[in-house]
Amino acid sequence: MRLNRVFCEGPLASGAELDLPAAGAYHIVRVLRLREGAPLAVFDGKGAEFHAEISRLDKRKVTLRLLERISRISESMLNITLVQGVSRGDRMDWTLQKATELGVTAIVPVLSARSVVRLDEEQMRKKQAHWRGIIIGAAEQSGRTRIPALAPSMRLRDYLIQSRKSGLRIVLSPSARTSLASLGNQPNQVELLIGPEGGLDDEETMAAQRAGFRPVHLGPRVLRTETASVVTLSILQALWGDLR
Repeated sequence: MRLNRVFCEGPLASGAELDLPAAGAYHIVRVLRLREGAPLAVFDGKGAEFHAEISRLDKRKVTLRLLERISRISESMLNITLVQGVSRGDRMDWTLQKATELGVTAIVPVLSARSVVRLDEEQMRKKQAHWRGIIIGAAEQSGRTRIPALAPSMRLRDYLIQSRKSGLRIVLSPSARTSLASLGNQPNQVELLIGPEGGLDDEETMAAQRAGFRPVHLGPRVLRTETASVVTLSILQALWGDLR
């Protein structure tokens, strides 16, 4: 039987009891409708996961007793940072969910010249919290033990100036002459830059290349931004990660 999984920030230890945060408690009581004594798994998002059981439960509070530690390998050996142009509404949610399921290590939302999303500081703060919830939910569902890091949203030009090259850097470009499969030696780290709806403009693509990003294509068809992320991450994991 597949155990229900719940995220809870540590520290976690066998024999300990802990109260779930409000969101986790609501999910167990109102959505899963579990009862005292029900088994489940708890993970801290940093690699630790434990068998657990519900020791106390009411409408607002759920207390778990941690049992033995679970040993599993669910993280890819390929370290992938997704630098994703912010897209509208459900498209961005879907991208973050699938990127988490496909094993990314970190996600950096960036705003570029063709980004249609325009948010003030308070709206962006709420959006970041919403995205964090999407990522946690995807990690719970997919069996991951580590939560991908979500960086604060920033302008693409600022990211290109501030970030330091580490490993292979690639940017998707329909006009590129190089495919992913022809990039050669296996890297340990990959930084993947994908534009929003409408893609990156020529100036941004050139700036990315000056920052060390190599332009690559995904074949003869132009894909939507949310499709491009799933396809590229799948190819990367199939070439060099844990989908081989």
